[in-house]
Amino acid sequence: MRTLLLALFSLALSAADITGIWVGQIPTRNGDTLDIAFQFTQNGTKVSGKLYGDYKSSPIVEGIISGDLITFVVLAEEQAGNQINESRLRFTGSLKDGEVELTRERESSLAAGNKGKAPTRPGPAQKQTFRLKRLA
Repeated sequence: MRTLLLALFSLALSAADITGIWVGQIPTRNGDTLDIAFQFTQNGTKVSGKLYGDYKSSPIVEGIISGDLITFVVLAEEQAGNQINESRLRFTGSLKDGEVELTRERESSLAAGNKGKAPTRPGPAQKQTFRLKRLA
């Protein structure tokens, strides 16, 4: 009986499907918020899709979901002054109460022109935590 209950519990955890469009606001360095949307596609434990901002979209890669835990990378082009940088943004989080709670952390940033390391601005912590809700 115990084995059956554990198997059912494991199946229920793996059954979480995040496929769809999720929206939220992410805090910025200066205390403002930025509207964002994620389009997730889940295939088993693999997650892919896109992050949509105001002007463009960025692909989601290396996405994995295990039970309620999710992790993925967004490959984003960001402007810093007159320079365009290619950044790897790691998102980690979990599904809680019908929402996705994520933390974003910059893994790396390279200058798009020469692939050299791009300087990052000093300031508050590079991690931002935020919540997403699924569009109905």
